[in-house]
Amino acid sequence: MDDFVRNKLREWGLSKWVERFKDGEVDEECFLLLDDQELVRLIPKEGPRAKLKHKLKLLKEEQNITTTTTTNHETVDAANQHRTQEHDETADSAEVLPSTSDANDTEEIILSDVKNIMGYVKMKLQNMDDTKLKAFLKTKIDSLETKKRELVGVFGRTGAGKSSLINAIIGEKNFFPSGSVSACTSVMIQVEANTNNSKYEADIEFITAEEWKDELWFLKSFDDGRDRHDDDVEELSVLYGDEWKHKSIENLMDKKYFKEIPEFLHSNKKMLKCDTAAELAAKIVKYTRSDSKVEEGRGMRRQYWWPLVKCVTVRVPGNSLLRHVTLVDLPGNGDCNKSRDKKWKEIVGSCSTVWIVADINRAASEKEPWEILENASGQMGNGGECQRIHFICTKSDQIDDSNVQSADDVREIVLKRNREAKNKVKAKFHKQSNIKKHFSDDCFVVYTVSSKEFLKEKKKNLSPDETEIPKLQGFLQNLNDSHSETLNYVSGAHGILSLIQGAISRAVAEKKMEVCANLEENMRRELDKVRKTMEETHLAFEKCLVGGVEKSKGSCEEKLKVILNPTRKTGSSYHRILKYAVGNNGAFHPKNGRQKNINVDLSSFLTSSIDEEFRTTFPNEAESGPYHGVINAFSLDTRSLTQKYKDVELQLTFLETEENKIKTELNKIIRERKKQIYRVLTETIEKDMQESYERAKMEKGTGSLENMRRIIRNHVLEKKSIMFDKAKENMLNGLYKLKKDILKALDVTLKESIELSLKTDDNSLPDVSAELAIVRKYYFQMKPGSDLPSV
Repeated sequence: MDDFVRNKLREWGLSKWVERFKDGEVDEECFLLLDDQELVRLIPKEGPRAKLKHKLKLLKEEQNITTTTTTNHETVDAANQHRTQEHDETADSAEVLPSTSDANDTEEIILSDVKNIMGYVKMKLQNMDDTKLKAFLKTKIDSLETKKRELVGVFGRTGAGKSSLINAIIGEKNFFPSGSVSACTSVMIQVEANTNNSKYEADIEFITAEEWKDELWFLKSFDDGRDRHDDDVEELSVLYGDEWKHKSIENLMDKKYFKEIPEFLHSNKKMLKCDTAAELAAKIVKYTRSDSKVEEGRGMRRQYWWPLVKCVTVRVPGNSLLRHVTLVDLPGNGDCNKSRDKKWKEIVGSCSTVWIVADINRAASEKEPWEILENASGQMGNGGECQRIHFICTKSDQIDDSNVQSADDVREIVLKRNREAKNKVKAKFHKQSNIKKHFSDDCFVVYTVSSKEFLKEKKKNLSPDETEIPKLQGFLQNLNDSHSETLNYVSGAHGILSLIQGAISRAVAEKKMEVCANLEENMRRELDKVRKTMEETHLAFEKCLVGGVEKSKGSCEEKLKVILNPTRKTGSSYHRILKYAVGNNGAFHPKNGRQKNINVDLSSFLTSSIDEEFRTTFPNEAESGPYHGVINAFSLDTRSLTQKYKDVELQLTFLETEENKIKTELNKIIRERKKQIYRVLTETIEKDMQESYERAKMEKGTGSLENMRRIIRNHVLEKKSIMFDKAKENMLNGLYKLKKDILKALDVTLKESIELSLKTDDNSLPDVSAELAIVRKYYFQMKPGSDLPSV
C-alpha cells in the first residue's frame, strides 16, 4: 500500500481499515479500480463501506480516467510479444507445462482498461440530463459484470490419496497433510485461488446453533444407545468427551462448550489468515478432521469442531490453475444434517466436472468409489450440470519391487499396470446402467497418477508426464482459459459503445423503420420456432410421466417390500437404518456404502420414465444447448441486415451483442431451473411422506421396527392414488413456467433493445468514438477466430 491510499483513508475518517488495505496490497491504481465485491471483503461493515464508495466516486470524477488507456494498450502489446517469445523458448520442453501467467496478465490488463473506459462513459452519462435511453445505457453498463467459477468435485474414501493428489496439482507439497482432506466425511472443503493478497486464508462456515440442537436431539433419541452407531458416538465425543452421556440437550448447548468459536453461536463465519501453507493447515485441522483420539494432559481435553462445520473455503495465493476454478472435496453420500445436506446437493449439482479418486490396486473391484458415483449420479447428471467424470487411480508408483532389477524395469511394470487399470475401470463403467442413464462413455476418462513420483526431486522412476499430474493440471488450465468473464465484458462494452455512437449518428429515419420491420418479423418467426419446440417437449414429457405414474401405482406394494423388508438385513441392523431414515426425511446417509432414501426409491419409476428424454432435452454438454438447440439457434439475422443497411451498422452491432447476451443468460437460467424441475418428482414424494416420517420417528421400545414399517406402508397405500399424479403435475407445471418465462424474456428484452436502439434518438449523448475504437480492437483480438475488420 502506498502513501496515497493511506492518506486518503485517514482524510476520509477510515483509518481503522488501513491495515486491511495494506494486507490486500492496494496501491493508488488498485484503489480506483475496486469493485463492490472487493469493497465488501475490505470493509465488511455497511456504513464505512458506503462512505468509502461515495468518496471514491467523487475522487474518480476529479481524475481523468482515460489517461490510462494508451499506457495499458501498450502494455497489452508488450505482454503479447513476451508471451510469444516465451512460447518459442519452451515449445520443445516436454516436462514443463506452458506458462499461462502472461496470458492471464494480458486478460487482466484488457479487463481493467475496458472497465476504466466504461466507468468513464457512465460518469459522463450521469453528469447529463437523464433520458430513457441514458437510463437504459447506465443499466446495461452496470450489468456487464458477471462472475462464475467452474466447480470440480473430488470424491474418494479416506486413504485413497486425495490429499496428496490435490497437493501435487496445486503445487503445495504439504498443504493438506495425509488424511486431513477426507478425514471427516461431513465437512466440504473448497480450494480456490487468493487473488486479493499473498496470504493463505480460510473461511469456516458453521451450521446454525438451532440445527445443532436438532441434531443433538436426533443423536440422543435412540433407545438407551441400542441402535446408536459408532460414528454418532464419535461426533458427540470429539465435542463433549463423555459428558454428552449424562447431560440434557439444553445443558449441551451451554456457551461454555463453544467459547473458542463464538462465531458458531452468532451464525458468523470464522476467518483465518496465515503467511504459510503449513501454518494454515495446522489451524484448520480442528475444523476438518474426524480423529476421535482426543488429547488428554494436564486436565485439558482437546476439542475438534468438525461436527459444527458446514463448509471450509481455503484460498491459496498465486495459483493460476484455480483462478476461475474451485476444487471441492466432497462427502460421498450427503449428510443427515439438513443444512450440510442442502449445501452438498447445491455443490454437487453445480460441478461441471467430478473426480472419483481410488487406489489403483482396487479401482475396479472396490465397491465404494462406484457406490459414490451411483449415489451422486442423479444429482450430477439430470439433476446437475456435470459434463465430465474423471476416474483417477492413485498411487500408480506403488508396486512390489522386491524382484525388480532396475529403474527401467520399475517403469515398465508401472506403465503396463496403468494400461491394464484403465481398461478394467472403463469396462466397469460400461456396465453401470444406473450411472449411464446420465452419462455416456464419452464423458468418462481414466487417469493413473502418482503424486509421490511427480513431487520427487531425485531418483524418479517416471517422467512428470507419465505421472499424469500434468494432464490434470492442463485440464484445469483449459477450464480457466475457456472462462469467458473478460470476453463477455468486452463484448458487452463493445455493444453499448456501438449503440451510443450510433444514436448520435445521422442515419435516415426511413432506413431505421425498414430495419425495425425486418427485425420484428425475424423475431416473430424465431419466437414461433422456440414456442413450437418447447410445446412438443412438454407433450413428450407428459407421455413419459403418464407411464411412470401407472407403473408407480401398480408396483407400489412390491417396491414397499424391498424398501421395508430388505434381504440380508437383520431386524436390529435395519431398525437403526429405518430409525435414521424417518428422522431425516426418509434418507439414511451411511459413512460408507450405498445410501438409503425411501423417497428416491418410491419415485424411481417416475424418474426412470423421463431420464432419457430429460438428458436429450437438457444436455449438460454445451455444444447443442437445451431444447434441441432451438435457443442457441435463435437469431434476429442482424449480420445480413448489416450488409444491406450500413447506416445503422452500429445499432445492429449492439443488437447482435444483446441477442448473444440474452441467449447466454437464458442458458444459465435453464441450467438452474432444469435442476429444480428434475428434483421436483422426488421432492413431491418426500413432502407427501413427511407425515408418516413424523409419526414413525416417535416409535420406541419393543415392536418399534414393525410399527415404523406399518406406518410407512399404510401411508403409501393410502396416498398412492394422488401422490404420484401430484409429482407428475408439479414437473409439468415447472416445464410450463419455464417455457413461459423464456418466451417472455426473449420478447421483452429484444423488443426494448430494438425500440431504444432504432426508434429513439438522443443527440445529447457523448461522443465515444475513441473509446469504441479501443474496445473494438480488444474485442476482435479476444474473439475466437476473428480478424479485426477495417474501419
